[in-house]
Amino acid sequence: MSEGFDNDEMKEIVQDFLQEASEMLEGLDNYFVQLENNPEDRTLLNEIFRTAHSIKGSAGFIGLNRIVEVAHHAENVLNQLRTGNMRAEPAVVDIILEAMDALKVLVNEVRTGEQADVDIEGINMKLDLLLQWGEDTHTETTSGEEDAPEGDMAAAVREEQALDHPALPEGEAAVEPAAAPGPSVPVPPPSAPPPPPSAPPPAASTPQVVRPATSREEAANAEAGAQKSPEGGGGEADQTIRVEISRLDSVMNLVGELVLGRNRLVKLSGDIDGITDLERRIKEVAEAISQLNRVTTDLQTAVIKTRMQPIKKVLGKFPRMVRDLSRKMGKSIRLELAGEETELDKSVIEEIGDPLVHIIRNSIDHGIEMPDDRVAQGKDPEGVVRISAYQEGNSIVIEITDDGRGIDPEKIRRKAVEKGIITEADALRMNDAEAVNIIFMPGFSTAEKVTDVSGRGVGMDVVRTNINKINGSVEIATQKGAGSTFTIRLPLTIAIIQALMVTIGSETYAIPLASVVETVKITVKDIKTLSGSEVLNLRQQVLPLIRLRDEFKVPHAADGSGIPEGQYVVVVQVGSKNLGLVVDRLPYQEEVVIKSMGQILSGIRGLAGATITGDGRVVIILDVGEILQDVSLRTKKGATSIDSMSPERLGAGV
Repeated sequence: MSEGFDNDEMKEIVQDFLQEASEMLEGLDNYFVQLENNPEDRTLLNEIFRTAHSIKGSAGFIGLNRIVEVAHHAENVLNQLRTGNMRAEPAVVDIILEAMDALKVLVNEVRTGEQADVDIEGINMKLDLLLQWGEDTHTETTSGEEDAPEGDMAAAVREEQALDHPALPEGEAAVEPAAAPGPSVPVPPPSAPPPPPSAPPPAASTPQVVRPATSREEAANAEAGAQKSPEGGGGEADQTIRVEISRLDSVMNLVGELVLGRNRLVKLSGDIDGITDLERRIKEVAEAISQLNRVTTDLQTAVIKTRMQPIKKVLGKFPRMVRDLSRKMGKSIRLELAGEETELDKSVIEEIGDPLVHIIRNSIDHGIEMPDDRVAQGKDPEGVVRISAYQEGNSIVIEITDDGRGIDPEKIRRKAVEKGIITEADALRMNDAEAVNIIFMPGFSTAEKVTDVSGRGVGMDVVRTNINKINGSVEIATQKGAGSTFTIRLPLTIAIIQALMVTIGSETYAIPLASVVETVKITVKDIKTLSGSEVLNLRQQVLPLIRLRDEFKVPHAADGSGIPEGQYVVVVQVGSKNLGLVVDRLPYQEEVVIKSMGQILSGIRGLAGATITGDGRVVIILDVGEILQDVSLRTKKGATSIDSMSPERLGAGV
């Protein structure tokens, strides 16, 4: 946070402002998207005006004059919209959204204490031109003349901006309002507006760096940095969470019962002299422990609920993103959201944002066709991207569906071979589902040219990697010409999980139960060798195997004892890939608390963390996703891909 706020009480006020302002600015993005669809919605216009006024008022109270200046100019335009003197045309909304992006960067400036490069003068000039255009148009309309076309207003704003900023960077074109076809009518620059009466006088002059107006990408980066950066005060706002009072009351009640249970056990353990009825005392202790177990379980559930947040915290950012991308690409796309109140753990919420962004951008760029193409195929010219979230058992399911062209498996195979990701032999053996999943491989892209939206082959790789990190999975269902559906399954929380304990020799490891498909008991003769790798024919499916004993260098006993005659294969799944982990025994399942192993062991692949079991031992928790990635990389170096081999070559199996 800025060093200008030395007083602790003032720092707390500023922190509250930052949190509220960030939430209000996110809400304004959605309001403006709705306003474009319903420009006459007075209730929505009033809500937008009140929100902008609140931001300006709070910033003025603290003395954040740069924020006040932009907010005041934007408020003037919003007032014209509210009073009906101006209509919420897309080009008008473009300029207002640019001001909102600038406010996001300025809010982040206060959070980090580092001055942002924002052309406040240029943004205010655009808003003033927009205000003058609205007033002139209203005057002409009331005089019986026709409204000026949207293209004239947009061209005028751009022409005026070009007078002061003749050399704009390439990326700036993405945030300019799109001009409609037709001749442009320049609007003369307005005279300097009088000082706003409601704006507080500046406490001290602040130097401003003049540069072309901040882009939407910068605003997004500033917002992302504020959420993700744990150092330098950048992540301060993200270290707080709002909790309903009722949930805190529930935690307090359970803590009270926990204290009572503790007192009961202390009493029973301390009063041991002169025990005459040992069986009765054992029964009393057992009852106290049972009560303590119940309260602890309820308390665990209640504490987890305090960390739960509605997924709309993530989904709320997408209407603006879809609106901007669709306008930039010349497509007509409608975003539908369902299940926004579905709750996820805060840590899961933080990790799921990037994967969803990549999937939605992929759907808009590669999935949804251009309006003319859609009409030629008998579709509605407006494409639809739908995001729905719901709870299913102990998992949260997020589905991203589009009604675009779908994924062509043959095109995927061809591109993968061209890029050297797979061989032609692998492409021939792959079924359509396996071919579609190639899009998750690093470096793969079907884009003909690299743009700022796609084409570098890293987006979908990030999707699978980030989802695997939180023990989730992603699957694709697609139909050529009809669209695609990405289904993401996530755990409710990643702090406490159910785990399957496995042993190799004298060592015990924990495998997250969410990744386990089944367990199979095998003998040595069931294991086959293919292309130098061990595999198992499991119900006519080739299952690559990895021996955890070899992976973690667990030695055999010197006398050969402890080597079982039969072994177990734990079949784990990450996405659409299956892998068999060969272990000695499967002693039990247990609910475990994941603990970080610190910086020293953080770089070891295949390890997700550690836990302390009920008998006091420290047990390593395996990262199944990383283990599967390592196996895939080793397999790619061989002549043939195990996943694409035919089971007939393995002979009889399990």
